[in-house]
Amino acid sequence: MIPAPLPAHDAERLDTLRALLILDTPPEERFDRITAFAAQEFEVPTVLVSLVDQNRQWFKSRVGLDACETPRDISFCGHAIVSPETLVVTDAHTDPRFADNPLVTGPPHIRFYAGAPLMLPNGHIVGTLCLISPQPRTYDALDRAIHHALRDLVVEELLRRENGA
Repeated sequence: MIPAPLPAHDAERLDTLRALLILDTPPEERFDRITAFAAQEFEVPTVLVSLVDQNRQWFKSRVGLDACETPRDISFCGHAIVSPETLVVTDAHTDPRFADNPLVTGPPHIRFYAGAPLMLPNGHIVGTLCLISPQPRTYDALDRAIHHALRDLVVEELLRRENGA
């Protein structure tokens, strides 16, 4: 397993995340509608709105996963937040960053992962909208377009929530 590098300006990124006042809050329909739709649209069993803090990734919304958080040091999302580009892993068994990751070798047995970064207007990426499957799969231009549109909805909801709406 190759640990994720820290994003540039991670301290400022963490300040941005904390300022949202969203960590450890109850589920909200505004996010759950998006993850439920994504699970159906992409036919994947797991979809998460994952927010990456200093030591963990915490799930604001989740479909298909009982855990509400996992350690940052083994997270796929930790890799996804270092770039504004969507991280796509079509088969984690063949990717040296993840092949021996405990999330691949054990439950939830991740094979496919696509994490679209949740970038706020200040340029900091606070997490991802991620799609996960225990089966390898492809991810084409249409998948990317739909995934990005849903990711943009999550960002809008984060900003709306931050502004008290």
